[in-house]
Amino acid sequence: MAVTLLSLMLAAAAQGGGLLPPPVPPGNPITQSKVLLGKTLFWDEQLSSTRTVSCGSCHLPEAGGSDPRSLLGGPAVTHPGPDGVFGTPDDVLGSPGVVRSDAAGLYVADPVYSLAPQVTPRRSMGVVNAAYSPQLFWDGRADQVFRDPITNQVVLGRFAALESQVLGPPVSEVEMGHEGRDWNDVAARIAAAPPLALSGGPTPDLAAWLDGRDYPALFLEAFGTPEVTPSRIAMAIASYERTLVSDQAPIFAFLAGNTAALTPQEQRGFALFNSPRLACNLCHFGPRFTDDQFRYTGVRPQAEDPGRAAVTGDPADEGAMKVPSLLNVALRPPYFHGGQAADLAAVVDFYDRGGDFDGPNKPPTIHPLGLSAAEKADLLAFLGRPLTDPRLAARQAPFDRPVLYAESGRQPRLYGRPTAGAAGIEPVMVAAEPPLAGNPSLTIGLDHGRGGALAALVVDTADDPLGHPVQGALAFLALGPDQVRHLIQLDGAGPGGGTASFSFTVPAGAAVVGQRRYAQWFVADPGAPGGLAASAAAEFTVF
Repeated sequence: MAVTLLSLMLAAAAQGGGLLPPPVPPGNPITQSKVLLGKTLFWDEQLSSTRTVSCGSCHLPEAGGSDPRSLLGGPAVTHPGPDGVFGTPDDVLGSPGVVRSDAAGLYVADPVYSLAPQVTPRRSMGVVNAAYSPQLFWDGRADQVFRDPITNQVVLGRFAALESQVLGPPVSEVEMGHEGRDWNDVAARIAAAPPLALSGGPTPDLAAWLDGRDYPALFLEAFGTPEVTPSRIAMAIASYERTLVSDQAPIFAFLAGNTAALTPQEQRGFALFNSPRLACNLCHFGPRFTDDQFRYTGVRPQAEDPGRAAVTGDPADEGAMKVPSLLNVALRPPYFHGGQAADLAAVVDFYDRGGDFDGPNKPPTIHPLGLSAAEKADLLAFLGRPLTDPRLAARQAPFDRPVLYAESGRQPRLYGRPTAGAAGIEPVMVAAEPPLAGNPSLTIGLDHGRGGALAALVVDTADDPLGHPVQGALAFLALGPDQVRHLIQLDGAGPGGGTASFSFTVPAGAAVVGQRRYAQWFVADPGAPGGLAASAAAEFTVF
């Protein structure tokens, strides 16, 4: 395909100029203190009930502001879709959230995931450049009017979709919250938490700004008084998110007149993208390559997910999802709201065949395109480097971030191996919550034990890494005089149907830091060798 100067000029005109600063609600002006507070909150896993998930857990800058874990596939990131059955075409690659739990911190067996982390029913959207969108989430349910989550009073009347969006995940029983959690619970948790105490390392700007202070002191600097309130949490996080603007992709230099910013192949892809034949720019136009509208494109049957219609109630919106920005799109696999396309090549193939399903509101522009292999290669070249801000993958400011607890090596370490019970089912040790000094609720769980059976959670000060037999089960604890046993009757019924959990308070103070504890579950099970099944063991090192 020959690219003429005229075609490139027309393509550039179709996309407009560079990015302007995002709109800011008049009642929430951006300040440096508020941005730093929001950055701290965004990356603090203590925002979740289990202290294992932060906002940033599902929105990593190096993944374009989305969740790279979805790309791994497998049960840990799979939602079974509306049919509730794993391994069928409606499965969704989502984000792992929290183990289902109650307000006391004890685990509740979920009908789908039992005591494994639950998974979101949609793919996470990119948070980078989200500040420009008038509605957020795939269905647009977070709009520009921000209401206090406790009083429902309007706090910000416009440009506040980010603030509205923040309110969802911390009280979602799947993403970050316990059953029945509200924003008073969230605010109380933050007010009592040492900022970023779980992080394996804050960024230099945060380390200097935090300076050993608690959250009320940080809120005092950012808002003038020390009260930690739901609205202030949302406004601080939104202020930080407004700084996540990726305006250094090569496409912006090209649009400013530097034709050398794109290679000849990338220029061919750009011209093809904007051509009347493909008309990609009808939905993906402007400097962010999106019109911020909602469309059904035939990724899955409409009945599987109502999309925008769940918000508007309009049948014309059935199955319609938010048109995503294509900036940094190469960093965000898998694609579509359910992760149905593993890579950009699969996305191009999808549009080349005109989608996979039809509906009355499917745009006529979604039809077979007859792309050649060379044209596909040109499109893919354009969708890659030209639209990608190099600072994201490099984690350069403003896309730098702290080390998450999940990445820190501070998590409980599983060792040894389980002893199977009836039907050959192995009890599973559930140990992910942080052994942080002063943690008032560290929960340890047991999954897939014999339902209704009596179990013992044994905690010891010494381990036995090689294991020794106890009533036919292998024990990986020393079982010395310092051991403590907690007897619990498992919920559920039948082989593998039992669950249990127990919550501990980790003592506070420097004296306990570095101390190790070892835990293992033992389950009375007549179907096990010697009548006793066991989980693997877990090592906890207090930090």
